[in-house]
Amino acid sequence: MSTRLAKGGRFIDRSKSIRFTFDGTSMSAYPGDTLASALIANDRLLMGRSFKYHRPRGVIASGAEEPNALVGLGTGPRFEPNQRATTTEVFDGLTAESQNRWPSLEHDIGAVNAALSRFLPAGFYYKTFLWPRAFWKHLYEPVIRRAAGLGKAPHPESRDADGYEHFHVHTDVLVVGGGIAGLQAAKTAARAGAEVLLIEQSPHWGGRAPVDGGMIDGMTPEAWVEATLSELDALPNLRRVARCMGAAVQDHGYVLGYERLTDHAPGAAGPRHRLWRIRAKRVITATGAIERPLSFAGNDVPGVMLASAMRDYVVNYGVTPGEKVVIVTNNDDAYRTALTLVDAGVIVERVLDARPMGGGKLMELVRERGVRVDPGRAVAKVTGGARVATVHSCLADGTGNVLEDIPCDALAMSGGWSPVVHLWSHCGGKLRWDEDGAFFRPDPERAASGADGTGNLIAAGAADGEMGLNYVLQSADKAGLKAALEVGCEDAQGSAATGEDLGETPLLATWIMPSKATPDLRMKAFLDYQNDVKVSDLQLAAREGYESVEHAKRYTTLGMATDQGKLSNINGLAVLSDALGEAIPQVGTTTFRPPYTPISFGAITGEARDELFQPLRRTPMDAWHEANGATFEPVGQWRRPYCYKRPGETTEMAVNREILATRQSLGLLDASTLGKIVVKGPDAGKFLDMLYTNMMSTLPVGKCRYGLMCTENGFLMDDGVVVRLAEDTWLCHTTTGGAEHVHAHMEDWLQCEWFDWQVYTANITEGYAQVAVVGPRARRLLEKLGGMDLSKEALPFMSFAEGTLGGFPARVFRISFSGELSYEVAVPASLGRAFWGRLLELGAEWDVTPYGTEALHVMRAEKGFIMIGDETDGTVIPQDLNLGWAISKKKEDFLGKRAQERVHLADQTRWKLVGLEMDDGGVLPTGALAIAAGKNANGQRNTEGRVTSSYFSPTLGKGIAMALVRGGPQRMGEELTFTTDDYDPADEAKTTLKARIVSPVFYDAEGARNDV
Repeated sequence: MSTRLAKGGRFIDRSKSIRFTFDGTSMSAYPGDTLASALIANDRLLMGRSFKYHRPRGVIASGAEEPNALVGLGTGPRFEPNQRATTTEVFDGLTAESQNRWPSLEHDIGAVNAALSRFLPAGFYYKTFLWPRAFWKHLYEPVIRRAAGLGKAPHPESRDADGYEHFHVHTDVLVVGGGIAGLQAAKTAARAGAEVLLIEQSPHWGGRAPVDGGMIDGMTPEAWVEATLSELDALPNLRRVARCMGAAVQDHGYVLGYERLTDHAPGAAGPRHRLWRIRAKRVITATGAIERPLSFAGNDVPGVMLASAMRDYVVNYGVTPGEKVVIVTNNDDAYRTALTLVDAGVIVERVLDARPMGGGKLMELVRERGVRVDPGRAVAKVTGGARVATVHSCLADGTGNVLEDIPCDALAMSGGWSPVVHLWSHCGGKLRWDEDGAFFRPDPERAASGADGTGNLIAAGAADGEMGLNYVLQSADKAGLKAALEVGCEDAQGSAATGEDLGETPLLATWIMPSKATPDLRMKAFLDYQNDVKVSDLQLAAREGYESVEHAKRYTTLGMATDQGKLSNINGLAVLSDALGEAIPQVGTTTFRPPYTPISFGAITGEARDELFQPLRRTPMDAWHEANGATFEPVGQWRRPYCYKRPGETTEMAVNREILATRQSLGLLDASTLGKIVVKGPDAGKFLDMLYTNMMSTLPVGKCRYGLMCTENGFLMDDGVVVRLAEDTWLCHTTTGGAEHVHAHMEDWLQCEWFDWQVYTANITEGYAQVAVVGPRARRLLEKLGGMDLSKEALPFMSFAEGTLGGFPARVFRISFSGELSYEVAVPASLGRAFWGRLLELGAEWDVTPYGTEALHVMRAEKGFIMIGDETDGTVIPQDLNLGWAISKKKEDFLGKRAQERVHLADQTRWKLVGLEMDDGGVLPTGALAIAAGKNANGQRNTEGRVTSSYFSPTLGKGIAMALVRGGPQRMGEELTFTTDDYDPADEAKTTLKARIVSPVFYDAEGARNDV
């Protein structure tokens, strides 16, 4: 049985007892216990069920690599599924429940799948659910959806009771990992003068060294760790943070850290989790190594665990998973577990060493303690139900014929160690195969590079493949020294501690145990514990042609569980390579993706919830709008006035009044929300030529040009006026909702494709208030302000001037989105409200009328101007909108050019922009479809067009509409039939409307009103 030992437990406080519940049963623990150690102390080895076969599973590891012991934690608003028992710190009142079982953990009806496992191999679902076809909707899909997922989601009506936050920090050197390698690297770098941030995912410092033993500078590892921590805390340029995992390493030294502040003390003041956004000049990954399991039949029975994990539970928590233990290994490290168990009073029945000659000095020490060691032996299979009952031994190089039955209640296994290379690999660091250690290790010649093209990641200690105690310390010191020198600490000097431990003899790479195991044994030897992927599954994948490791991964789901293959990947790759007859390096590795372990949605969200979920953006004139009767509408994250209703007015009346007043005299529009992005640098013109469909590099200083921006697939994504402010500076206007997206689009191409171009971009949208002064009296109002010559000759259409207007520093753009004489005036945002008020004051002479977005939309539609998001939907190209004139014929390339030359996009029968009018002057419903004869393959009525915008025009006294119609411009005068909102195919006469195709320019086709 598993039990609490009478002594031991570095991390626990035996002076106080706390209570927790697991599946409704109350149990005791000590402060410092993890949920896993507490369950072991209470003789609960069965902690979960596997996903596919619902096999009973116990804890196998002691850290973040644990695949089996996943539980639901908490209740109500603090319930959270899929939490690892091995990393969950027990607190008084903790409530946990097992997962993936019904009706109970001990009696799970899903275990029937295990009996059917022969019929449920890897990929069976790809072959089974194809027929009969009708079964998919009514049987297969409902059953699969019910079975899918691990754990249960919180109640949909519950709200997270905790808070979260983001923290931004810049540092010279970030050290990830608080073991002896991380401590040594941090000390060396900090002593050299570098600003150092040291993070460790667990609550404890020192890593495995205090458990594994040895001597460092004449001290025990535990004493050395305490002394080093005191030294580090005295350094003003070093900060260390526990319970903070290095979650992701991204480009240019950008690292995400995930700090768990109050998981061990729920309800405490402050945020529960904190997401660190770290910018580091150099990153040292001192993340250690993970012990690999061995692949033998029954290696998933509760009570089978990693030898290092068993050692951890005994030393750190004072618990043992069994009273009689067998150890199986292919390396010397497992003998440390044997020594630890013997010292704790646990009976070690046998050590089975797969190596013909056994181990070295550690093996001899174990033998001296009276433990029997059998070299050249392996585990044929383990039998037992809810816990280990018997280990059946065999020859390591045999087929699995049982030589001896060894009664026991726990089995410790060790298949060697693999460096934790996940962070190294996140942003492109490459690996090389180490034949001696049988693992992949970082290749320092192919490290991920920073913005300057040089490597910015440095691996240290076991994470670099250095496994001996002294080697770890030497490697870490070199890493700290290298990082310090590379960030500019010229006087940096190394100061490595000296480690002493017993040397180890080489391991024997053992991927299947025994090496010639029969098929029935391979079908019970698990690689991926959570997803029930067996040795036989990988071999089946190879036989069925899945030779790529990525394909085999997806076919079998190897490494796709919540542990992301931390225990299974190397063993699985080795089995696949053996089945393919290729060397492991040729088969390669799967892709390591962030985060290293799952992080909470709350941490990702931070404070962006409730009213901060989508912060409301307001223009400098917002208070005036609200005080003067504005009805608002959301546009992107902004709120913009839709119209300004006067007493007694309906919305329609207000919109019509605003349009007529603007066209007849003078209107003002708050255009501050339009995106404003500065693009500057020697290569800015070339950059904009690639982004826009027309030429921007030839635009003269002081001039404006309308530009279209497409995706690489050729589809129109944004439009706006581009202004050349200076020889090397352009100002790009975007749509209100497009500013952030367009800026990100620019940076994506600059950083990922054209990284050698000298271009700088800045989103200055909120830096300026912008007002459109529109109408026949627009120039007279601005002249009344005084200070700039805005005459037709001095500032012609599509030009720009900068100066002082009525005492306000201003940029004046002679552009129009209404077809009227129009100026857009940008002033510093801090002066926006005052400038707006001044315009209203001086414009009273002409009955100046503020107008909202709906009047803006109607006036642009009267002129046939398109609106991104109305006339576009992600499938529209400029040619569909009759904007071929805005596509340069001179440029060799721009984003989307080649895509627009594809046959489908060049088809002249594509839906293209036209205008629509009804004979009775009515208004068509926006989104109405033009129906055509016949039905498509799905039995739906064919369509040949869609209304994109539709309004009543008070200027023209009738309804107008814009639409995309198949071959539209060639069909002028044709009458089409459109659906209404209550369209009924059985009664089309009453639920359709007729409209005639006309030019999309309804008003002032000659442009005379703009050229005043």
